Amino acid sequence: MKKLLKDRVIIASDVSGDRDGIGVEIYRDNKIIMEIFRDDTKRTRTVTFFQQDISLDLLEESIQTFKKEIPWNFID
Repeated sequence: MKKLLKDRVIIASDVSGDRDGIGVEIYRDNKIIMEIFRDDTKRTRTVTFFQQDISLDLLEESIQTFKKEIPWNFID
């Protein structure tokens, strides 16, 4: 069984009733702390925080990862 890193980025898609798109999930100490998501239905890009205090450095790094890993254009 593969052991997951405590600090990691997971690229995940979500095709549910509420949203349809792809994003990155940011984990620290095995807990999800942030998600950056491109919703193709709503044509939005959003950040959801699951932890109250997140450093600006981590936020900027996460945005850069999102821009590098997730295509910018929306899909119809």
